[in-house]
Amino acid sequence: MNSIEKARSISIWIFIVPFVAVNICLILVTQFHSLFPNQTDILHNTIPYFDGGASISRTARPYPSWLVFKPAMFLTSYLLIRYWLFNKDIIKYFKVDHKNLKKIVFFGIASAVALAVHSIFLGIKFDNDLYKLFRRVIMLSFIVFEIVAQAYLVATFWSFKEKLKDHINPIVLNLKIILVSILIIVAIISIPIVSLPGDDFFGIQLKFLKHALEWDYFIGVITFYLLTFFMWKKIN
Repeated sequence: MNSIEKARSISIWIFIVPFVAVNICLILVTQFHSLFPNQTDILHNTIPYFDGGASISRTARPYPSWLVFKPAMFLTSYLLIRYWLFNKDIIKYFKVDHKNLKKIVFFGIASAVALAVHSIFLGIKFDNDLYKLFRRVIMLSFIVFEIVAQAYLVATFWSFKEKLKDHINPIVLNLKIILVSILIIVAIISIPIVSLPGDDFFGIQLKFLKHALEWDYFIGVITFYLLTFFMWKKIN
């Protein structure tokens, strides 16, 4: 089936493009200080996946980092839309009237749109509380829509896994279910942490914890697409 091969091919790029872009931004801002006109933008000695030394947006919004980040996120948004439409075709092929079909397409495309909108406004400074709230809502919307779409998709594939047995590696489908379950649990646990005001809570440096969580959660979200690549069997 053509849509299966297309979904498989595009999924690896949905992992590679944002992963490479975000880490290039991190390398630029921590290692190539002379490229930054404003030296307050540079960072020293941080691996935020572990120490939470900076947020993703902190490394991506200064010039020239955003020259890498924004195009990469726009490309990722486009690839995401194509990915979810390919999955729509796959589901319709095996079960044309599946109850989750419209939900998958809605939340999947909505996550791509939210990512594009977030990228547009990244780095634009506007000292207004409503604007700051808008940016947070857009970023949260991307995460929520993405996880909901992923959850519906794996649940849908699981519901007719017998029909898919000649097309998928069932072990990888199980791994995807485990991954999405972990992402949901972590999101639920993290809500109180992220919502806490200030940067210190009983001696715990919340800022660094939030940043590390952001980087690691980002890896978890895009790993879903890496697993997609390995889940579908290559069509000979």
